[in-house]
Amino acid sequence: MDIRDLLLKDVMIMDMQATTKDEAIDELVHKYAEQGVINDEALYKQDIIKREAESTTGIGDGIAMPHAKDKAVNRATVLFAKSKDGVDFNALDGQPVHLFFMIAAPEGANNTHLAALAALSSLLIDPDLVAKLKNAQSPEEVQQLFGDAQAAKEEKEAKDAAAKAEKEAAAASTPTDQKRPYLVGVTACPNGIAHTYMAEAALIKAGEAAGVDIKIETNGSEGVKHLLTADEIARADGVVIAADKKVKMARFDGKHLVNRPVTDGINKADQLVQEALSGKAPVYHDADGGDADDDEAGSANGSVWGEVYKDLMNGISHMLPFVVGGGILMALSFIIEQFAGSKSLAFTFFNQAGNMAFAFMVPVLAGYIAESIGDRPALMPGFVGGFMATVYTGAYGGVYTASITANAKSPAGFLGGLAAGFLAGYITVWMKKWTKNMPQSLDGMKPMLIFPILGLLIIAALMFFVVNPIFSVINAWITHFLNSMGTGNAVLLGLVLGGMMSIDMGGPFNKAAYVFATGAFTATQDGNLMAAVMAGGMVPPLATAIATAFWPKKFTDDERKAGISNWLLGISFITEGAIPFATADPLHVIGSSVVGAAIAGGLTQLWGVAVPAPHGGLWVSLLATNIWGYIGATIIGAVIAGVILGVWKPAKKA
Repeated sequence: MDIRDLLLKDVMIMDMQATTKDEAIDELVHKYAEQGVINDEALYKQDIIKREAESTTGIGDGIAMPHAKDKAVNRATVLFAKSKDGVDFNALDGQPVHLFFMIAAPEGANNTHLAALAALSSLLIDPDLVAKLKNAQSPEEVQQLFGDAQAAKEEKEAKDAAAKAEKEAAAASTPTDQKRPYLVGVTACPNGIAHTYMAEAALIKAGEAAGVDIKIETNGSEGVKHLLTADEIARADGVVIAADKKVKMARFDGKHLVNRPVTDGINKADQLVQEALSGKAPVYHDADGGDADDDEAGSANGSVWGEVYKDLMNGISHMLPFVVGGGILMALSFIIEQFAGSKSLAFTFFNQAGNMAFAFMVPVLAGYIAESIGDRPALMPGFVGGFMATVYTGAYGGVYTASITANAKSPAGFLGGLAAGFLAGYITVWMKKWTKNMPQSLDGMKPMLIFPILGLLIIAALMFFVVNPIFSVINAWITHFLNSMGTGNAVLLGLVLGGMMSIDMGGPFNKAAYVFATGAFTATQDGNLMAAVMAGGMVPPLATAIATAFWPKKFTDDERKAGISNWLLGISFITEGAIPFATADPLHVIGSSVVGAAIAGGLTQLWGVAVPAPHGGLWVSLLATNIWGYIGATIIGAVIAGVILGVWKPAKKA
């Protein structure tokens, strides 16, 4: 596919008017909407902003590549835009961005489109092409420049392929000590549209400049390409990982390995290649999927808290389908019970299906927290530890029941499961370090015998004698406190949880409040705190919908359109619908939302509302113990937040 088929002349902007990052995104997205490239401007913009929140797409050297892949895109397209004065786009080098390439990929983009996008991305590491693009005066000139660059690249690739075949034939007869250095690597980013391939091209170019043979495996939207073979890895002198998502690491055991963010693969390719060749890079040690022995070979970047948060979110993200699916089916069974009775087949079926899914909640949470820390060897001990936290039936010397549907007597519960996950993960990391100096002949015993038996033995002992006795007492105290709370305490807790749901719109505070309410629900089977967090979580999108409807002149066209969709997102308990508004104006949007959400959460507790479902928003109102109190608290909180936002927000500049 010709790259010029993606770079359409009609969607180019040769003289951008935007002066800020938000304005630039608005201008680019609106151009797509005008030309019919996208069918939902608000959705596409929301995904662009979500991608920017992960890490800036301003890659440096005056270039930015904002991109999104979603159902709003009608056809794969690349929008070229040029800003004469430059825009502060939070670029990695801190310099203004002059050239924009906004990539729109359909949800079901085929391999042809994805390959073309990858090819375009790889061309942008050529400084000569970038310089010419900055001076381009017309869409036709832009297309011609890319056409010439693509043709030159294809010609070079053909020559390189022939030279490589000739070199490989000659290498077969060359003594080992005379062969050129050889590196392998992997590039990957969360979306896999642009950065993955730019990093690949940059590393290959850096390798050529250093006189090094190099092969890069890409993990992008079109899947894994240039897959590294065991033989290639074995003969490599070093490994370069430039990735912002998890890649298969076990195969690199024993290799000098450099692990960095994908943007370093683009901007610091020379440095990464030299470090991998120096012999000073950390040696990656692995046992059946474990982490590196050295911290530098583990996470590419991030603080200790960042790692803990990542591990916790890995457990929660795997747990939520069990919570939502099981909780909703359980809730439906309660509705059926009111009409058909507790002995009906329909009630029994829905209730048991929901209960069975719900029973996996804590084991899955613990298992995947452990897996995030210690990889695959930690998964089994984590699962077992989480399971033991849910079915514990006594203190010291107590026994465990094998029935996951049995009611546990004072289980360690959700908190015990959290402890089990982190313990199992770090126990596995410790076991890998403890066994790394074992004879190589025993390596096969580690994943098959040592880690499963020793890991299970240690986590079981800790859960049986330490964690469960301690956390069962703590959990029982929390349960007693929640059950015996007076109205004043309940309202205060509702205010706090409701407000937390709106602080970061799906971030750590939001997740912490939701997890706390879910844990309380599993411990007490009382959905009062679920009502508080759901009411609080519905307020931000509903508030923006109200404000855009009654104060439309204070919002852009895109925001008014997003406000319409937020009516539905709001009542469905999808707080993230307010993220674009909060990103553009955090003070007014978050400030007003926190006030309204806190009031909504407090009112649910004042009016004795309980919702025995972990998700669903107003769609599960029929399950509420006080249906009108639930609906009323949500409406009052949303109206208060919406009015505050509408009045407080300054008028939009003309």
